Parts: sequence; C-alpha cells; structure tokens
Amino acid sequence: MAAADSRVAAAPKAAAGQERPELRETMRALVEAGFAGVQVRVRDERGDWVGSAGVRKLGGSAKPSTDGAFRVGSSTKTFVSTVMLQLVAEGKVGLDAPAADYLPRFELDRRITVRMLLQHTSGLFNFTGEYYPDGTVVPGIPWQGQEWVDKRFHTYQPEELVRFSLARPTRFEPGTDWSYANTNYVLAALLIEQVTGRPYGDEIARRILRPLGLRDTLVPGTAPGIPGPYAHGYHRYQDATGAWKTLDVSRQNPSWISAGGEMISTTEDLATFASALNGGRLLPDHLLAEMRVPHPKSGEHRYGLGLFVQDMGEDCGGGTVFHHNGGVNGYGTLMYSSPDGSRTLTASVTMGDKEIDLVKTFPKLRERLVKEVFCDGPTTN
Repeated sequence: MAAADSRVAAAPKAAAGQERPELRETMRALVEAGFAGVQVRVRDERGDWVGSAGVRKLGGSAKPSTDGAFRVGSSTKTFVSTVMLQLVAEGKVGLDAPAADYLPRFELDRRITVRMLLQHTSGLFNFTGEYYPDGTVVPGIPWQGQEWVDKRFHTYQPEELVRFSLARPTRFEPGTDWSYANTNYVLAALLIEQVTGRPYGDEIARRILRPLGLRDTLVPGTAPGIPGPYAHGYHRYQDATGAWKTLDVSRQNPSWISAGGEMISTTEDLATFASALNGGRLLPDHLLAEMRVPHPKSGEHRYGLGLFVQDMGEDCGGGTVFHHNGGVNGYGTLMYSSPDGSRTLTASVTMGDKEIDLVKTFPKLRERLVKEVFCDGPTTN
C-alpha cells in the first residue's frame, strides 16, 4: 500500500462539468439513513468524480478520505472468478470438469463442477449459515453479535471452513438450483492454489493487481489492519445482558470470510479493475461472455460466474450493468460497470452506531445512486 501522506496530499478534484449535486444529495441521504460515512467514485467519459460524506471516525468531524482503503467483502469473488477463468483460458482448469479432480482430498460430489462453484449452484452448505424461504435458519460459524466480537481475531484455516460445510447437509443436488454460498469461493481459491502451486492471493496479485497497477489492493490473509488512510467501520450488537453496544471493528482477522470476501481496496482500484474486466483486458471474449450469463435458477439475483447482471428498466433507457457488491462487518462496497467498462460506479459505506434498514432503505438509496450514474439523465426518487 502507498504511504498515507502520499495519498492524502493529492486531493482529487471534480472533473470539469461534474459537480453532480444529485450524487452529493444521495450521499447525504445515506448518512441520514444511519451510515457513519460514505465515499463514492464515478468514472465516465468526463473523467473521475469523487465525493464523501459523514465522518471518518465516530466522534470526529473529518470526512472519509476519497482515496481511503476499506474492506470490500464479496467483491473479492469477482477477482477470484477472474483468476479461475484465466486458468480455464490457459487450459489448466476445465470449467465443466469435476472440482474433485483438482481437490481430491475433500471427496466432493463428482457432479460438482468448477462452473458450479463460480455460479453458486453446487448446493454446498454456506459456512456462514443457511437461510431458508420458510424462515428456517441453520447457523454457521459466528459472523455477527457477541460471539463474533469475542472471536474477531481468531484464525480460521480455509480447509477448516470447507470441512465445516461438508459436515452439514447440502442445500440441494448439484446443479439443480442456485444459492449463494461463501464455501464455493473458498473452494475455488483452494483449487487455484492446487493448480498453480501458489497462494491464491499471490495469483490475484500476479495476474490482476500488478498488471493493472492496483497498488492499494491486497489479500490480507490473517492480518487484522487496514493499511493507509481508512474510514473506521463499526459493529452494532447486543451483549449478553441484551444491551446494545457499538464496537470499532476496523481491525479484525478476515480469515473468517477468507476468499469469500477478505480483500481490501479503494474506489479507484475497484474502478480500474471493473473497467479492465468489462473492457476485455483480463479475459478472452468468450469467457467474459460466459461470466455474464446469469444462471436461470438465480432468479432476480441474475448471477453469472462471479458477476451479477442487472437490467436497467425502461425508465432508465434500458441497458445492462454488471456488478458484485460486498458487505463485511463494518463495511459495505459497491462495484458497478457498464458492459464496455467505460462507466463505473464504486463506493464504500461504513457502519456506525445507528440501526440501518438494510432491507428497504439501503437498497432504495443504492438503486438511486446506480440510476444517477447509469441512466441517460438524472433520476430522482
């Protein structure tokens, strides 16, 4: 990561003609909805527009740095999928080959293919827990509340997470349905390591980060800190007595989520990555096309191979955007791109000490932001 002072010194300026008051208003609305801070970057034909709102740290007055690093959560999965598809392009991995061929030690069901891992159709138990339509919850490892707070510096080994999942009932027969499971991407990362002989983070660095110059992006492993300037993220939970508490969880051991969401990045680096991927710089055309085909069982989620496919409505002029957002304790991430990579929206929100409606209010504000960037003209809600 770059030294903190080198990134703060070069304060970004809005590109000419990009004051974007509608974006500033939506950022204010996000803060009013309960987020401690938010930073947004829009990259389009007019250049980069950046802005932030809220506070960098509770109790302070400084805004989040628009160049600050943050935990990207499940946006990590797109990096993992990209590396896997590069190995497919090189003939080192068969997309429709049994994953068990590469990872025999787990004795996986041979019907589970590499493709199924990337598209969440393996049926494997999600190690962070399974949530069924009828309201049934089958717990996984601790990832929230007092129990997670007490274990937030605990180290999990990737194999441990996989074996935890394999010891639980599968959700469905391989390939017959769709269900988002972090287990799939931990297995994908282990498969990358098996094929290349190197840690999957090293492969991400070798194949994506260094070629694109993403100097502020990393796979932290068990390291608890966030290098460089960053906005603090908080976890709101009930303790053993039922009292609500708020804890700064900027420092945490991300091995609990592993390749399902451990990476750290910036809005600038994510914009560069999303643009390069969708612009065809990282994958052959036929594999980028495969990545963008949503599985029919994914329904409204419209999930391909490490990418969500979002069709913009008629009120937005139609069209499609590709994204993979992320959330991890304390942080939320947005990563959107137009089909050719010429327009991107990347953002980070940090949790604070207020209750946030993540079911209705946040999705509404998120979509408002997306429409303001990708619609033909300004959209108001």
